[in-house]
Amino acid sequence: MPRVVLVTGCTTGGIGFVLCEEFALQGCKVYASSRNVATIADFKHPNIDKIAIDVTNDDSVQNGIEHIVQAEGHLDVVVNNAGVITAGPLIDQPLDAVKHVFDTNTFAILRVARAVIPVMAARRNGVIVNIGSIVGEVATPWNGVYCASKAAVLSLSEVLWIECKPFNISVVHVAPGAIKSNFSANGANHFTLPPNTLYSNFLPNILQRIHASQGSNRMPTEAFAKEVVSKTLRPNPPRYMTIGGHSRLFSLFKWLPRSWVLLRLWQFYSKKL
Repeated sequence: MPRVVLVTGCTTGGIGFVLCEEFALQGCKVYASSRNVATIADFKHPNIDKIAIDVTNDDSVQNGIEHIVQAEGHLDVVVNNAGVITAGPLIDQPLDAVKHVFDTNTFAILRVARAVIPVMAARRNGVIVNIGSIVGEVATPWNGVYCASKAAVLSLSEVLWIECKPFNISVVHVAPGAIKSNFSANGANHFTLPPNTLYSNFLPNILQRIHASQGSNRMPTEAFAKEVVSKTLRPNPPRYMTIGGHSRLFSLFKWLPRSWVLLRLWQFYSKKL
């Protein structure tokens, strides 16, 4: 019986889209979701269905998961990949934008967990994969809302890992570094500084930060997907993994004095370009 997989946030050009292809290549039946399925291009593999799920809406999440379970009889793997970014100085962020980031990146994981854990617990089997970020563990300037949302994802992953033990459900936290995707480009397209900002002199640095994950050391999306899918489908998936550009550096940062690390990051993202 093939495993049934749901991946959220599968817009063309992103990590989720390629994860779907890789799960299908490994023999899984895959459901690729997005708020609007028109944003998902056609897949090469025939064993992937598109489904509209708005991860910021309780009913949409519940209905989407119920549809999959009714169609397949079970749901084995869920990848919480949907995410958005709002770049710039923290005090310049409109609160509505901050709430949207947390609703999509963080609260959505709880919505999905509430809907899918009872399904998995009934069969005493399942894997939940939460896509976090290395900046959820070591924050950087000019992207504070995203950093905070992904720091919360790490905490949620760890608590879910503990609380899902009685039901034989594995929870995997993935902290990607620099991975090739359209994520930064989407963030740049929607970025502006307010007229009254205190940080106008730092505009080049903010743009540098927005595009940092798409530098020469970025990991190909296909390589990222192969590693994540391979480890997710193991009999005993890991609790945590971090891969991609800068991931080793940020792993080192976690062991160094935090003030020193934060100052080095500030120096790097405040220097004249």
